Amino acid sequence: MINQILNEFNNKNLAILGFGMEGLATYHFIRKYSNMPLTIIDQKNPLDKYPKLKEDDKVKIVYGENYLDNLEQYDLVVKSPGVITKDIDVKNIHFTSQLELLLTYDRNNVIGITATKGKSTTSTLLYEAIKACHKDVVLLGNVGKAIFDSIEKIKEDTIVVVEMSALQLEFVDVSPHIAGIINLYEDHLDHAGTVKHYHENKLNIFKFQTKDDFMVYSADIKPLCNYIDERYQAKKYGVQFAYSLNNNVISLKNNKIYLNNKLMYDTNEKRYLRGEHNIRNIMFVLVICHLLQLDMDIVRKTINHFKGLEHRLEYAGTYNGIIYYNDAIATIPKATINAIETLNKVDTLIFGGMDRGIDYHDLVDYLNSGVVRNLICMPTTGYKIGDLITNPKVNVYRLETLKEATLKAKQITLKGSICLLSPAASSYEYFKNFEEKGRAFKKLIKED
Repeated sequence: MINQILNEFNNKNLAILGFGMEGLATYHFIRKYSNMPLTIIDQKNPLDKYPKLKEDDKVKIVYGENYLDNLEQYDLVVKSPGVITKDIDVKNIHFTSQLELLLTYDRNNVIGITATKGKSTTSTLLYEAIKACHKDVVLLGNVGKAIFDSIEKIKEDTIVVVEMSALQLEFVDVSPHIAGIINLYEDHLDHAGTVKHYHENKLNIFKFQTKDDFMVYSADIKPLCNYIDERYQAKKYGVQFAYSLNNNVISLKNNKIYLNNKLMYDTNEKRYLRGEHNIRNIMFVLVICHLLQLDMDIVRKTINHFKGLEHRLEYAGTYNGIIYYNDAIATIPKATINAIETLNKVDTLIFGGMDRGIDYHDLVDYLNSGVVRNLICMPTTGYKIGDLITNPKVNVYRLETLKEATLKAKQITLKGSICLLSPAASSYEYFKNFEEKGRAFKKLIKED
């Protein structure tokens, strides 16, 4: 596969667009095998962070406010997913990406997982289950590992689990052999422009599958089902909570999960993953492990021992009688609602972040019901939502910084109950990403 990818690059006017984690991995991959000329394009000057690039006399650097101009002059542009192109004409630009190149040359070994929420947990749990069954497997993609950083580990029979974001899927024209969409909600409108475009990007994970492939999707989420029609050729496996005797549907009955009327998993078993949303994630893993013909006893044990990922309904500790949970990954209203319903004893919610044009009416209605006593609202969306809370039994506080919010939470949260950080919005206004915000919160709760 490595030689095939390099052949794609040879004798082309080649550009790397975006020089973050993935762009840097593309550069290192190319330089490991070739000294071919190439151009690095980024909004910021890559030399500021990587001055050693000056020593590479085969590299041209383009940066600045107009860095997206003239992309059509390149034979091939290896695009990083973080580069937003919604404001430029892309018709005459030949994009490719690490994901597309992987799928082009190894799609039959690739399992792709996408969703608005839950894709990291599901991808990681699936990877752990496959590994526990002593299969050669790697976990790549949006979960934080650039594909080209691990490409040398991929052998002929390696199973490649890839968490795929909408931005990674936007320009692909090939789909994985096994693909799953866990859910589709409103998100990333600052990148995609419209909900329709965002959802269409996600659906590229199914779009180019053949009749020999497999698609797994939530059959009881109506907006997603509206997209799943006869144009998709792959064998369909539905995931739904309402019990069904239909073939190729995994469903829930009396807290037990069945596939084709066969018991797959008892949700009453002791496990670390909590909440209805994680039951759905588990169902996806069970279906795919069934398709891979894995030892399901080992799969079930792996599910029960899996402790989840950082910043995803993460128990952060109990200090001075207050129980703290870090759910910084919750960047949409539905995720925050799920977190509150899962934990059940939330007395204080810290929320709010960057306004990306998402509809917050459902969250406003939910919080107005009084399900949480204390709402600590942070800019920008938290302030807007706080203005709409009319229930006199709900205490609304508007604070500017996470430090101020955490201090207030320590003062007002009842002992023995939960303080939850679950922003229902992106963290980009004040933090680099949700990981930075979550770690800051975990540090602040420990301070006296």
